Amino acid sequence: MTLIERLRRDNHQMVVKLLVVTALMFGFGYALVPMYKHICEALGINVLSLSEQKNGGVSGTRERPANTQVDLTRSITVEFDANARGPWEFKPAQRSVVVHPGEMATVMYEFRNVQNRVMAAQAIPSYAPHQASTHFNKLECFCFNEYTLQPGESKQWPVVFYIDPKLPRDVTTITLSYTFFEVGGKTPAAPTGKAAAVVTGTGERS
Repeated sequence: MTLIERLRRDNHQMVVKLLVVTALMFGFGYALVPMYKHICEALGINVLSLSEQKNGGVSGTRERPANTQVDLTRSITVEFDANARGPWEFKPAQRSVVVHPGEMATVMYEFRNVQNRVMAAQAIPSYAPHQASTHFNKLECFCFNEYTLQPGESKQWPVVFYIDPKLPRDVTTITLSYTFFEVGGKTPAAPTGKAAAVVTGTGERS
């Protein structure tokens, strides 16, 4: 075998090897996506591909894992009350919600300064029954701060909360009542007990 023939044979073998390596690399890259998906599923890792993120999630009927901190075996009715001490329009955007213990919920309250002057005000909460106060967890609440409203200004502020699953099972209804008063005057006492549940947004008793 001449030197030229030997070089041609070696070049041919090298080309074949490179083609095989290229094919193997292409096959591995093609199989990487399903392999990655199966590994994530086996490990319980919920990772969405870029296309799935753009489409808002994985299509199909597969459900998300349940939140084990939410007690789905019972429901609590939370009623919302507003009592304005002074010239305010103050009311909840909705009168009640039904939640499971441990479930997060958000309710908006509406405020309006009907005076022709700037007014600073703050709210104080109360609960009925009183024992519910230690199980009513507010993550965000307008009652945490003092607010200033311009003449005729209207605002909406949220209450973000959840009910502790340790709430006694005989409590099925909680009334969250707020008293909104002008800062600078005498702070009114908050309604307590059943009185908190019957004070309406106009200050009248039902």
